[in-house]
Amino acid sequence: MVKLAINLLPWRQKRRDRLQAQFIKGLGGAGLVAVMFIVIAWQFYQAEIGNQVDRNRFLTSEIDVLDNKIREIRSLQQKRKELLDRMRVIQELQGNRPVSVRLFDELARQLSDQVFFENLSLKGDAIDVTGVAKDNTRISEQLRNFENSAWFAGPNVTSISALPQAGPEASRFSLSVKISAPGVSDGS
Repeated sequence: MVKLAINLLPWRQKRRDRLQAQFIKGLGGAGLVAVMFIVIAWQFYQAEIGNQVDRNRFLTSEIDVLDNKIREIRSLQQKRKELLDRMRVIQELQGNRPVSVRLFDELARQLSDQVFFENLSLKGDAIDVTGVAKDNTRISEQLRNFENSAWFAGPNVTSISALPQAGPEASRFSLSVKISAPGVSDGS
């Protein structure tokens, strides 16, 4: 009996070497594909980040433009308010012009004989009057004239002092009277 021995080791070794080479090539190819995928993904995300930065920059510039427009609108609104306030004051002055003329006319009509007004001042809806009268009777008459007028109410003497330079019974007086005509008081 003859024993024959076949040596299969070199064939197995070659096959193993070939499979190992194929595995290494496959592993290298998979690594190369993975690296290419990572590079492509990195470039994609960098492009997206760049696009987002551009969009953010555009939005920031548009926000700045809108902020400038808002400031301009607020400035225009302030100017408009100031102009409307001026127009209102002018309209009030125009509306009160006939009243002022009528008020001075009524003051002249109610002035008693031998009474002279030196100073008139308007404070709200009251007129403060400083003047000189020939005697105290003329001051009383002036108060009655104010009381009887439809344009005045509540006359009140605040001071009376002798004024010998103007005459033996002459007096300097101060009084206040409220304006009662419609459309003249502060509330109108």
